[in-house]
Amino acid sequence: MRIFPLLAALAVSALMYMAIFERDALLGLTQGTTQTPAAETGGPDPAGASDVADPDRVKVIVQRSAAAPLASAVIVRGQTTAARQVAVKAETSAVVISTPLRKGATVRAGDVLCELDPGPRGAQLKEAQARREEARSRVPEAQARVAEAQARLEETLIKLNAAQKLGKGGFSSQTTLATAEATAAAARASVSSAKAGLNAARAGIDAADAAVASTQAEIDRLTLTAPFEGLLESDTAELGSLLQTGSLCAQVIQLDPIKLVGFVPETEIDRVIFGAQAQARLAAGSRQIAGTVSFVSRASDPTTRTFQVEIDVPNPDLSIRDGQTAEIAIASAGVEAHLLPQSALTLNDDGTLGVRMINAENTVEFAAVDLLRDTPQGIWVTGLPAQANVIVMGQEYVTAGVTVTPTFRGEAPQ
Repeated sequence: MRIFPLLAALAVSALMYMAIFERDALLGLTQGTTQTPAAETGGPDPAGASDVADPDRVKVIVQRSAAAPLASAVIVRGQTTAARQVAVKAETSAVVISTPLRKGATVRAGDVLCELDPGPRGAQLKEAQARREEARSRVPEAQARVAEAQARLEETLIKLNAAQKLGKGGFSSQTTLATAEATAAAARASVSSAKAGLNAARAGIDAADAAVASTQAEIDRLTLTAPFEGLLESDTAELGSLLQTGSLCAQVIQLDPIKLVGFVPETEIDRVIFGAQAQARLAAGSRQIAGTVSFVSRASDPTTRTFQVEIDVPNPDLSIRDGQTAEIAIASAGVEAHLLPQSALTLNDDGTLGVRMINAENTVEFAAVDLLRDTPQGIWVTGLPAQANVIVMGQEYVTAGVTVTPTFRGEAPQ
């Protein structure tokens, strides 16, 4: 059995024990050895030798932190969406008689996309128009009949009035009076019949007008036009193909301006306002674009509890496509914040998130913080004074009110 490896292992174990469990005693021994020559010689103490830290105090690493302005922004992920997108569909059944346009072509509002065969619709329109003229010609005749019936009624009323007066004086028989009354009743009926005929003639005109309008609308449906300026996302219907009601003629898309659509968490939605400036980085090529907030939803998505936000972005060259992924930053009011390492965060006994600091007397204090942003350099937080000495190592081993021995990061230990 070799004794040297065993002795080496025992020596290493002893050194590790002293370094870990007897660190304070080892440091005290080292400091005592360093100070002995000065004490033995009676010379003056070196600078700081009289200010030796209390070995019973916990040693912590502290970072001096000063608040700095942070350009706050709401960061969300979203995608580009066309401002308008419409599927132009047929409203009637007919055969396509126009030459098709190919996808990618630029169209303006009112440009013809699909022209359909009118078939017998032109003849139907002429027939409806002829019926309307016929109905209109009946109105003067009906009006003449009403005037004639009205004149006869007035004549019979005069005769009836005379017969009634003669009958009261005994100069006319009851038979004559009864005949006059019957004639007057017949005249009234004739007037009512004539007015009914006039109303029927006018109703015939209305029906004929409706037939003409319906036939004209059917003819108008034969021409399918672009509803706005944009691009064709599909070919228009092929020449000779039969379009049924609801069949697709073409897909038109508008990309200028284009919209950025993102969904903001409910914890951040109050920081987004209408008209705020926004920037986005497209996933393809890392291109930067900018626009303004044009819509902020008032109702959240029931599944994700997020709110939809839309941003209008100019796209005159149509280089931004529909459906591209984007990382969106929406500007909001700036704040004064501290940049700290993430490891500095801790919880107090109540479970509140915050950091532990030291005051001028090296006494530990707890301060709750609010997280603003997580970056590769650290986290930005608010809730601290403008100048703060934050414990970044050892904060888990102390509590508020405890006095510690601090070592400031980036400075030589005292």
